[in-house]
Formats: sequence, C-alpha cells, structure tokens
Amino acid sequence: MIIANIMAETTDLERVWFIVTPQNPLKPSKGLLHDFDRYDMVRAAVYDNYKLEVSDIEFHLPKPNYTIHTLVHLAEKHPDKEFKLIIGEDNLASFTKWKNYERILADYGLYVYPRPHVTKSDLIRHPNVKLVDAPLMDISATFIRNCIRQNKSVRYLVPDPVEAIIRAKHFYS
Repeated sequence: MIIANIMAETTDLERVWFIVTPQNPLKPSKGLLHDFDRYDMVRAAVYDNYKLEVSDIEFHLPKPNYTIHTLVHLAEKHPDKEFKLIIGEDNLASFTKWKNYERILADYGLYVYPRPHVTKSDLIRHPNVKLVDAPLMDISATFIRNCIRQNKSVRYLVPDPVEAIIRAKHFYS
C-alpha cells in the first residue's frame, strides 16, 4: 500500500490499479487464498483512496494468466489510457523469463520500485524502465503471513479493514 501510494503521488501515473490474478504462472499455488477473498482484501485496502483501484479483469481472461495478455486486453478495453507495469526490483532480475517481456518493455514500460539486497539487473538501463525514488522496505507478504501464524500483530503492516478480514476468516492461521 505504501509503494502503491508512492507511485500514485510521486510519478506521472494518474492512478494505480491492483490487478488480482488467479494464479501467477511463475509461482506455486500452494497456500494461495481464493481469488475472491484476495480481491475483497485489496478492495478493502484501497476503498478510501481515489488514486488506487482494484480490478478482477484477470478472473475473466484465459488461464494461465500472463501479464502481456492482461496489458493487451486493458489497452483494447481502455484505448484512452496508457498502461505501465509496476514491479519490484527483485522481479526485474527474472523479468526476461516473463512471456513476451520484450513487448511489455517496448509497448508499456516498467516502473520499478527499489528493493534492498537484490542483484542489479542490466534491464535497469533500458529506456522504458524507470527506477522510482522510494524508501527501501524489506517487508514481504511472507513476513506478514508468518506474523499472523505466530499470532503477532500486523498493525501498520496491513490496513485495518484487511486485518479485520484476515482475523474474521482465520486466514493464514
């Protein structure tokens, strides 16, 4: 949420869309919450910020979900908008493994937020890759899930409405 807000406030992006994906083809599905539960938590997290938006567009696209297909679909559905992809610097190192990564770079471009302790990728010098000036944060979803499993507070790590959903539905316990 901090990074999304920084992107919305300090770059030329008008809005930041959270695209909830049913399944990342490069990640295992083990332990993944149901699509609609994740969508509901993102919606609860962004409800009061007009610069942040949640979308379930990938729920309606063919599986597996590839970012290039989503970007093409969004561009066709919203020809008045210009789409960029926001990724963490840790993902930039493996970006060349993404389907049609060259087209993503050429047609859409990347906004990259810095991550501590990552190997720098040569892609950072690509003309369509913009490293955003943002605070370095070493907080991960894994860290937050582990805190919940250990019954530790996640206050300030997730928005209060999201924590309420997690606790009420006993997610990650």
